[in-house]
Amino acid sequence: MFIVNVEGAIYRNGKWLMITRSEKEEHAAGCLSMVGGKCDLEGVSSNILERTLKREIFEEVGIEVEDLTYVNSSSFVTDKGTHVIDIVFLCQDIAGEPYVKSAEEVGEVMWMTTEDILVHKNAPSYLKENITLAADKLTLVREV
Repeated sequence: MFIVNVEGAIYRNGKWLMITRSEKEEHAAGCLSMVGGKCDLEGVSSNILERTLKREIFEEVGIEVEDLTYVNSSSFVTDKGTHVIDIVFLCQDIAGEPYVKSAEEVGEVMWMTTEDILVHKNAPSYLKENITLAADKLTLVREV
């Protein structure tokens, strides 16, 4: 059984919205991360991934996003042995200014270039891969 997690690669003015995960988080505490979270059980529903991502972003950093474009999916196992499927969406239309709305989940909010993320000491390898893929997707979306 998997937990399903969604993350937003949020892009504005040449930079990505990044957070430092709260030290209280079970997985990757203190690491650089995109904003996102787990899907809740809903029974029969539609657009659960997109709705979950929009809800999580608003709950954690207080902004609204639109124009979600699928980037990639992967799986991982947490330090406690929980299996997770992670789905990343590119988010381009943003309303509001992000801030630490949920201190239980977010330690800090910052805008960073792709290059800054790729060399950051607390950026996990999967984040670097996901941002690179999101940057590639952004280029494709803008060419259309």
